[in-house]
Amino acid sequence: MQPIRLATTQFEARDGDKEYNLARMEALAAEAAAQGAELVCFHECAIPGYTYLETLDRDALAALAEPLDASPSLERLRRLAARLGVGIGAGLVEIDDDRLYNTWALVDADGVVARHRKIHAFISPHLDCGDSFTVFDWRGSRFGILICYDCNLPENVRMNALEGVEILLAPHVTGCLPSPMPGRGVVEPAVWEAREADPVRCRQEFDGPKGRGWLMRWLPARAFENGLYLVYANPIGVEGGTIKPGGSLILDPYGEILAECRRLGDEVVTALCDPAKLESAPGRSYIDARRPELYGRMLAPNPKLRPDGKPDVWWQRQARAKSA
Repeated sequence: MQPIRLATTQFEARDGDKEYNLARMEALAAEAAAQGAELVCFHECAIPGYTYLETLDRDALAALAEPLDASPSLERLRRLAARLGVGIGAGLVEIDDDRLYNTWALVDADGVVARHRKIHAFISPHLDCGDSFTVFDWRGSRFGILICYDCNLPENVRMNALEGVEILLAPHVTGCLPSPMPGRGVVEPAVWEAREADPVRCRQEFDGPKGRGWLMRWLPARAFENGLYLVYANPIGVEGGTIKPGGSLILDPYGEILAECRRLGDEVVTALCDPAKLESAPGRSYIDARRPELYGRMLAPNPKLRPDGKPDVWWQRQARAKSA
């Protein structure tokens, strides 16, 4: 790994408004480049928007999708990356041979560097799940990509670590979701709408167990237990009729926060990632201490997995029960 300055972002995307979203991304990427960043991360499906995809039928979703080798959105970001001298990663709906994917792609001046199809895609029955991990070398470092729910499974992050990943790019759309866990749940739109008049209440909601408090239970552990850098990008504000808490951040291999978005609005932060931390990270020794001969059950077929391979998340089960 080479020393590299990375940037993560948060912004309030608009459902289906690619022009607006790309314009915001252009402004934030320029700001990141001015701060010396070499790579800029945007959140899951940042180009078209995310949560509202669950309301679209297949034809509408296909109309929104773009092929990676002829994507107008990625070409626009490629030109921007060339002008700024950076890599830019963003999410979109990909169409490939009539199949639709929740995809996150990294582009630079030369085009698409890498793309990851979400392994656990559940927001729409029309989206297929990816079937592989994404590991690649870029500017002297080894990167991996996992999208949102992909990171909830420790096995996915560990597999990236076993493939030598030093920096994990983790675009999300998460937080402030319905949940049976104490203190968790949604943030009312009125709280976000009143953020300028009452920023304290909004910050309390975002920082508490509905948002940041929940994230801190597990995300730093993914970086710590695997001894890698982790770049988390999450939207803020209205997102598909829900409210998202932002809080995009960069973690070091000790699970410590190097940089974090704290504004109640669009923001970019950067951090310098030092290869020396990889060598001393405890997670690396944990990997070396594994005893795979004891883990056979982890490779057995999962009888609870749905036939389509999608996770059955709690809040979707609740919604189905209410509509039944």
